[in-house]
Amino acid sequence: METPPIIPAGDKDICQPQQQWEKDPQKNLDSTTQVRQQPQEPPIEVLELKVSPDPASQIRENPQGTEKLAGGLEEDSAKSPRSAREMPEPPQASDLWHCPDGSFVKKIIIRGRGLDKPKLGSRCRVLAFGFPFGSGLPEGWTELTMGLGPWREETWGEIIEKCLESMCQGEEAELQLPGHSGPPVRLTLASFTQGQDSWELEASEKETLARQERARGTELFRAGNPEGAARCYGRALRLLLTLPPPGSPERTVLHANLAACQLLLGQPHLAAQSCDRVLEREPGHLKALYRRGVAQAALGNLEKATADLKKVLAVEPNNRAAQEELGKVIFQGKKQDAGLAQGLRKMFG
Repeated sequence: METPPIIPAGDKDICQPQQQWEKDPQKNLDSTTQVRQQPQEPPIEVLELKVSPDPASQIRENPQGTEKLAGGLEEDSAKSPRSAREMPEPPQASDLWHCPDGSFVKKIIIRGRGLDKPKLGSRCRVLAFGFPFGSGLPEGWTELTMGLGPWREETWGEIIEKCLESMCQGEEAELQLPGHSGPPVRLTLASFTQGQDSWELEASEKETLARQERARGTELFRAGNPEGAARCYGRALRLLLTLPPPGSPERTVLHANLAACQLLLGQPHLAAQSCDRVLEREPGHLKALYRRGVAQAALGNLEKATADLKKVLAVEPNNRAAQEELGKVIFQGKKQDAGLAQGLRKMFG
């Protein structure tokens, strides 16, 4: 009788693992893979984690839900392009340019080329559409010279000149004006010639241009167009402000004339400021004193108005306009005093 081989106590039985391997090879393969993937050093503490259910198993268990999910995704993807087309894209902040004086907003439709912009004396080839009837601007193609020409005297002319100063060659833009309810105004700058900035001009050139602007402003004022005259006087002042001290004496006359325009336009606050500029240089300027007195009366500053008008009459006692204006101020003061007295009687009576 044969006896089974004796295995030493210290040795392991290799037959039993071999039998287990043959019974379930897949299970042992997974164990082998785990052993290979497990690092040797350092020992890692195994944590038991709660894993969410496998999405694949959920799909197998509930195929109808999966079909609904897929159908919903397809429906959403079909809706997205349509909704994007229906919603207009708002203009970017870089596509809008606000004129510093608040007269208009420029919306850039097509960006221009380069960095150069029209300057004083530039001849601009412009395509204009949508300007109201009577604006003085022809529809379609036209040529405008920056700083020159009667086209600048109307309100639209001043706006267009400011807009052109901000445009590059080939730029197309829409102008949005406060209170303008008509169709959008569109302006295209096709080309322009080189001009000069005001600071590049010689002092004599600036003075010549300022005199031309002043003469044109006086013509417009006498023709009953204080708004156009004010624009001419303003442009002349901007030319002379860049001259070195003490500046041109022409500035005094321009500020005084501008104050007269501002009074007619119902701008007493601006008129008073223009007169201040005159009186800083010539304290005894009678026209500036009279116009400032009228402006202060319109603002309700009766004491200041009375003081300015009395200064005029002290030099020219027979000044009819100053006499009449002072009489109005005195009457208005008495009316205010009577109203104040009546209010006090009601309060304490």
